Amino acid sequence: MPILGLSPNQPPSYPEHFDVESVIRPNILALHPYRCARDDYSEGILLDANENALGHSIVQSSNGPTSEESSSSITPGIKDTLSLPLHRYPDPVHLPIKERIASLRSLPSPENVFLGVGSDEVLDLLIRVFVQPGVGPDGQGRGYDKILITPPTYGMYSVCAQVNDVGVVKVPLRVKEEEIGGQEGGKTGRFSLDVDALKAAVIHEQRELGNIIKIIFLCSPGNPTGTLIDPDSVKEVLEWSEFKGIVVVDEAYIDFVGSGEDDDVKMDEEIKKKSAASLVGKYHNVVVTQTLSKSFGLAGIRLGIALASVPIVQILSNTKAPYNVSLPTAYLALKALSPESLNLWRSNVRTLNASRISLIHSLQNIPKQNDNELGVGPIIGGNNANFVLVRILEKAKSDKGKKPDSARAQKIYKRLAEQMGVVVRYRGNELGCDGCLRITIGTEEENATAVEKLREALKEL
Repeated sequence: MPILGLSPNQPPSYPEHFDVESVIRPNILALHPYRCARDDYSEGILLDANENALGHSIVQSSNGPTSEESSSSITPGIKDTLSLPLHRYPDPVHLPIKERIASLRSLPSPENVFLGVGSDEVLDLLIRVFVQPGVGPDGQGRGYDKILITPPTYGMYSVCAQVNDVGVVKVPLRVKEEEIGGQEGGKTGRFSLDVDALKAAVIHEQRELGNIIKIIFLCSPGNPTGTLIDPDSVKEVLEWSEFKGIVVVDEAYIDFVGSGEDDDVKMDEEIKKKSAASLVGKYHNVVVTQTLSKSFGLAGIRLGIALASVPIVQILSNTKAPYNVSLPTAYLALKALSPESLNLWRSNVRTLNASRISLIHSLQNIPKQNDNELGVGPIIGGNNANFVLVRILEKAKSDKGKKPDSARAQKIYKRLAEQMGVVVRYRGNELGCDGCLRITIGTEEENATAVEKLREALKEL
């Protein structure tokens, strides 16, 4: 059965072993999407969608927000938003936004772009479209669809799977010291993708258990690792004929792959070189997810992005809620993707990348106290995101032979948050992240304060 709404003049699928229609759940493939009023007409006297013709009923004080409004994060800047036609349903397609994203990411067409309410909606929708619910007794049944993840990784993949009653296969990234040879990332370093282990897991599930791996989720740069997945490893999985599903490359942090010294051209080239978005034009079995939350500094508007082949974008569009992206979100996203705003975006990313280097140096130079090492271990991971992953070690006379100390790291995490006003993230319970704290890159002043407070907590605990 063809995908409804898809033009019949599509290029042949590549790789040849991939057939998108066979991967989609049958009930989703047969779905006749809800046709909303704005799919038909968006101009004229609009009396077709049961909207409130009198407009919204929000009163803004002429003296600015009240103290109560201020405490609810309402600011004078909301005036622009209130001037929008909020009584009307938004455009269900948002073509101007897609055009700017396609241009920024060098995609063949805006038809390769799907928009969601944050990346989390996109991730959840991918599972709902491609993976049949059902896990069997104790998750060990046969003949089920599953997803595959590579710990340590973003926790929402498993959450979305559980919400949708889908089984999860875990193939760890390389974390053992004897495997990584003192290297970070790449093909065989710390937090690199073990392609052979991934293939073995897929073969075991499919040949021996009769299950089907429908989606492989790869986080690149990783969270909490900050490490890029080697592009050749991604291609190897995409080309592997045993795997008939799709590979999702989650690139929430991809814009931080450069340095603080890159000019605009070098920055754009570096992102394009490292991003799996460059694979979308060739491979029909890859989906690249991105967001405006991180490098664009727009976490509050919730706009997620999927870059994929036209058939995949079409089936996602058929399945989504009719008006999933709100008018204020669309308005701000379009402004953020304007040429003027992109210049500021590049400048901000450069600043954060430079601050990342400075923060790493500061963490590595936390001094000794009375000849006792304070127990700050190495920065691990690839440092290709807007955070760093630092290990906290046992507190002892010498760093020599000291091991990561997750219990101490958690105490320091709580001391920083509850008594010192600095909130970082404890990641010591993640595979290969023993004793680790994840520290987001803040402003120059925030970074300096965080390092000083960390130094104090290390002395005390």
